[in-house]
Amino acid sequence: MSNNHLPGEEFPTVVPAPNHRTQDQAIPKSPQDNDGEADQLLDQGIEQYQNQEFKTALEFFQQALSAYKEQFDRRGEGKTLGRIGLSFYALGDFNQAIEYSQLSLEIAQEIEDKRLQGQALGNLGNAYRHLGDYEQAIEYEEKSLRLGQELDDRKTQVAALNNLGLAYKALGDYLKAIEYQQQSLAVVHELGDLSTEGQILKNLGNAFYAQGDYAKAIDYYQQRLAIAKQTGDYRVEGQILRNLASACHAVGDYAKAIEYSEQRLAIAQSQGDHRAEEQSLGNLAVAYEALNDYIKAIEYYEQRIALARVMQDRRVEQQALSSLKVACYAVGDYTKAMEYEEQ
Repeated sequence: MSNNHLPGEEFPTVVPAPNHRTQDQAIPKSPQDNDGEADQLLDQGIEQYQNQEFKTALEFFQQALSAYKEQFDRRGEGKTLGRIGLSFYALGDFNQAIEYSQLSLEIAQEIEDKRLQGQALGNLGNAYRHLGDYEQAIEYEEKSLRLGQELDDRKTQVAALNNLGLAYKALGDYLKAIEYQQQSLAVVHELGDLSTEGQILKNLGNAFYAQGDYAKAIDYYQQRLAIAKQTGDYRVEGQILRNLASACHAVGDYAKAIEYSEQRLAIAQSQGDHRAEEQSLGNLAVAYEALNDYIKAIEYYEQRIALARVMQDRRVEQQALSSLKVACYAVGDYTKAMEYEEQ
């Protein structure tokens, strides 16, 4: 079982909900200089962002920015520039994310909007962390945290604390990472934000896992799993089941590792997720090998090979064939081993 390849970490970002009712999902025409239209465009962009339609969100935000500029609304400009930065961040364009977040920060400082400053600083910290500039990331997140504390802005505090934890984890300082994320968890409890709480629980699990404290990792993953089940988030549930299986395997609890992998396999099959399905089959085979149950291991390897052929994934097929030959030799089935040798 691959114990080192956990799914990517999650991090909360400060994105306020739209102020108005649900808008038409189509990209709007160029805004007219009407009162409130810029706000509507901004809200529509936020809705698209929350739906993970980041390119469409950018369309709305760019038009909202033009409208705010026409109205000489600096606060509106600053807010929208921040949203544009977040959209580029979500699209993986971290340099553009920095450029727009920096513009947002400059306006926030000019108009002395500390809440907006805190958000822009947090966004800059996130982007620099993804570019591997951890010192710069920590500097921005610390500034964001100070402003969040000064304003008693819990959402900004939660994001800054969690992201400081991620930056320190990237530096290999797991104690500091855990310290910040536990602080973040304590604050998010006060907010009652289940979604963000789930993200932080997963990050804490990952930090303890990286530190080698698998028992603590399992504890936090189980808490995250409960939230995923409560919210019906099958994608995250599958990820956490994978993490739990890996952590249980690491402590030698192969029966539990099998149980979690079987649950993940069932979700993958119900969702038609072939990649998660083949990974689950591989993890089940490895766990049964650890229990010296080579007959079961062979069964799962054969299923993985069949699925790899359906997926036309030659790399996975060869990997499974290699493992299958070893398992066949282990049970003394040399004929079958030789058959697979020829494939």
